[in-house]
Amino acid sequence: MSLFQLMREDVQTVFHNDPAARSILEVMTCYPGLHAIWWHRVAHGLYRIRCCFLARMLSNISRFFTHIEIHPGASIGRRFFIDHGCGVVIGETTEIADDVLIYQGVVLGGTTLEKGKRHPSIGCHVVIGAGAILLGNINIGSGARIGAGSVVISNVPAEKTVVGVPARIAGQREPEHLDLNHGNLGDPVIENIQFLINEYRQIRRELDEIANSSS
Repeated sequence: MSLFQLMREDVQTVFHNDPAARSILEVMTCYPGLHAIWWHRVAHGLYRIRCCFLARMLSNISRFFTHIEIHPGASIGRRFFIDHGCGVVIGETTEIADDVLIYQGVVLGGTTLEKGKRHPSIGCHVVIGAGAILLGNINIGSGARIGAGSVVISNVPAEKTVVGVPARIAGQREPEHLDLNHGNLGDPVIENIQFLINEYRQIRRELDEIANSSS
């Protein structure tokens, strides 16, 4: 696929993911997330042919204008969309598959000073909510959702939803549709406590029934 075709696909991706998009002119001029991925495609191409200094310079210019920092070494697939985007950081060895959607303030960071794979790998059709932080060489399975403000430090299975600090599994993503209410995913700890309370009440009722029948 040519660079022009990729750019056209990126514009279509914005319309698909953002109901506020009104026109092609608006998308091409007013979406810093789109500009950041375009800058990155060029910088990544230079990085792959070992023009590392020029690649980093382009990446730095992109960060200045978009407030989105993507290391030129990061591998990003097709139809990637950063909504709003301010404060997003994507590290050098990050790998992002196709059809991934992330929101502002997301950090895909490393946890070691050693060279090698040290950033997350993101599967297809993943949604990462605003302010989420994903750290280390972890794998996020295809179709997973990361709740807003979550801190993820371990692998996330495919089609699962995680929330909290540290992130815990809260539910399962419905693959038939894309739910953008990623900030309202519930708290798995509170849900488990409520389950135990309901079980306790049920046991108390059964014990009371036994006591009444024997008296």
